[in-house]
Amino acid sequence: MQMREDIFKIITSLPEKDLQHQLLEQSTMLNYDKNDVIVREGQYVKTLPIVLEGSIRVFQTKEDREILLYYVEPGQTCMMSLSAGFFNQASAIKAVAASTCTILSVPTRCIAPWQRRFDSWNSFVLKTFRKRYGELLTVFESVAFDHIDKRILDYLRHRAKKTNTRQIQISHQMLADELGTTRVVISRILKQFETDGTLILGRGTIELK
Repeated sequence: MQMREDIFKIITSLPEKDLQHQLLEQSTMLNYDKNDVIVREGQYVKTLPIVLEGSIRVFQTKEDREILLYYVEPGQTCMMSLSAGFFNQASAIKAVAASTCTILSVPTRCIAPWQRRFDSWNSFVLKTFRKRYGELLTVFESVAFDHIDKRILDYLRHRAKKTNTRQIQISHQMLADELGTTRVVISRILKQFETDGTLILGRGTIELK
């Protein structure tokens, strides 16, 4: 990211010049390494992260297990952080850098005034809620109704399509964390998939056939 003004080549949904000026004036650009914690569960959210480069993984934890909710990609923000910041509530999620990433950190005190003042910001907020709500419904339906073997294949195929490669860099434990289950369950099902000829297991990799 060479210049702060370059952010609007990424956040294309906010074209209003006065809003862009306010964003540059009020916000801070922050860099995170992979696995850095951006938002903690129980934390009161005072800034809203808008991703400029990289991605953020948003999930909930219960005991020793995690359930992936969604990823925040460039030009997007986190609905759960938006909600917690808007209503001054403790965060119900944990957000970590899924890769090296750069974010625009927007003070939550700006959310409501900008909604009243700028049409594009209001639209950005509403579209964020609509998009993430749909994703959360998909997660709920998958957890509630799909067998774990189908969820594993769906996840791997989605990752393969997103990265444009059949070989996915992921450990059994990481896959278990993504799907909210245990490594033992993941390893057993992956081994069966390998026996069936669906995929090939490597050291830290899974290759779809």
